[in-house]
Amino acid sequence: MKSALFVWGGWDGHEPKQCVEIIAPIIEAAGYKVEISDSLSSFDDVEKLKSLDLIVPAWTGGQLTPQQEQGITQAVHSGVGIGGWHGGTCDAFRGNTQYQFMTGGQWVSHPGNIHKYKVNIINHDDPITAGLNDFEIESEQYYMHVDPSNEVLANTTFGDIEGTAWVKGCVMPVVWKRVYGAGKVFYSSLGHVAKDFDVPEVKEITKRGLLWASK
Repeated sequence: MKSALFVWGGWDGHEPKQCVEIIAPIIEAAGYKVEISDSLSSFDDVEKLKSLDLIVPAWTGGQLTPQQEQGITQAVHSGVGIGGWHGGTCDAFRGNTQYQFMTGGQWVSHPGNIHKYKVNIINHDDPITAGLNDFEIESEQYYMHVDPSNEVLANTTFGDIEGTAWVKGCVMPVVWKRVYGAGKVFYSSLGHVAKDFDVPEVKEITKRGLLWASK
């Protein structure tokens, strides 16, 4: 049986526990033994991490110790998959640059805060986004610093937002995948809070992306 580790915590505004309680059962239903932790000490044991098939960090902010950063990055480099959503994965561990090198992006702003915006599917052949159409969501529209080696599957275009006129027309990745050593990495900037997963495309992309990333 495949195994997945979800580690949630950090800033409560992203509802990490509630989001994990939505996504973890989906992965469990796909045939995985799922472990859920609310402690970063779960990243201390590199040999245990290397035995997993999938790691899902849902921890906004925070700081990894050098041992924890080495543990998670070494595990993924060895072939363990990693994936996640929104700030729980790419507004996590801001001081840990090797972690950011692995995930392929870092949140820097959400101009306009909560508002309705469109997500454009740009790769209709990839298994993560195949068969899905463009859709709208009312949530935070993430502005991110992203790795140019990411394979972008969906994006969004910023409109005329008061106070940030310079980003109007900017096309920003929303969903991407990449590799890190022998490991596969999935990320979606969707999923600000639990209700965002009520949007069928958000939940489906997250499910498919995590299963794709798995070893």
